[in-house]
Amino acid sequence: MSLDYPNTASRRRRYAAFALTGSLAAVIGYLTLIPSDLSQGVPGSDKLYHFLAFAALTLPCAALYPRALLMILPGALLYGGVIELIQPSVGRSAEWMDFLADMLGTSVGAALGLIINQLLPRSFSRAEQRIQS
Repeated sequence: MSLDYPNTASRRRRYAAFALTGSLAAVIGYLTLIPSDLSQGVPGSDKLYHFLAFAALTLPCAALYPRALLMILPGALLYGGVIELIQPSVGRSAEWMDFLADMLGTSVGAALGLIINQLLPRSFSRAEQRIQS
């Protein structure tokens, strides 16, 4: 086996991480940029939504391909900032607290993903060994 190419399991994990992150980014973009009437919701609940969305955004890469965090973390923060800048043009408000919730979610999602990453390699390597046998 050549050391130039990652093994199949590593490649699958990397593709899954990027596919999940990209899909979540598209959903987050859509949900945060459609006009919304938040007067019916619980006050402050949108901060929880921002937190959860950005935690979900960073978790797949942290869990499946942690090396990508060097790109994903700054990208997620930039994405959250750009969303806040665009929101007034679609009838929503830009709030610093939303951006703070994005930052905290990004950090917590990455931390949880790294914890999950420490648990995954054993399961993946066992499954790969069974397949190769």
